Amino acid sequence: MFKKILIALDCSEMGKHIFEQGFALAKMTGASLLLLHVLSSEEEGSPYIPVSSFDYYPGMWEQVSEFYQQEWDKWKNKGVEMLQSFCAQANTAGVNAEFRQIPGTPGRVICDLAASWGADLIIIGRRGHSGLAELFLGSVSNYVLHHAPCSVHVVQFPIDGKETEVVKEGASASTSR
Repeated sequence: MFKKILIALDCSEMGKHIFEQGFALAKMTGASLLLLHVLSSEEEGSPYIPVSSFDYYPGMWEQVSEFYQQEWDKWKNKGVEMLQSFCAQANTAGVNAEFRQIPGTPGRVICDLAASWGADLIIIGRRGHSGLAELFLGSVSNYVLHHAPCSVHVVQFPIDGKETEVVKEGASASTSR
């Protein structure tokens, strides 16, 4: 079935849910995992890029830039900590896993890495943007669906908090072995 699964994650609650789905599938199929976090200013919760409207206050731009860089470094560290935690969880359970954190445009980075790593499947989340929000914010999952070099599984974050069937089946399959 699947031998190499790339899981595209972010630092949100949805990222945890996506990992759980991919982890359960990898346990069922014996696949290896590549956990990916794309560093992007587009990600919800990432530091805001400062705008250069500080021309009236000499020296202010340097302070703002320095503050932004500190916040960006914290954001990078948070991503690495998340990836290390998920990777350790998978490896402890006997699932071969590695991780990467790459800056760039999320859709493009996901598809490029899937191609270079030879992924059979990409697992990605969907925030549910539609209409104008999707038009202006774009849709990473839509981009990946149309440009991926392999199959794509899109996880819709459950608003009601219910687990999906893949997670339930994966949990029962892993306990019955």
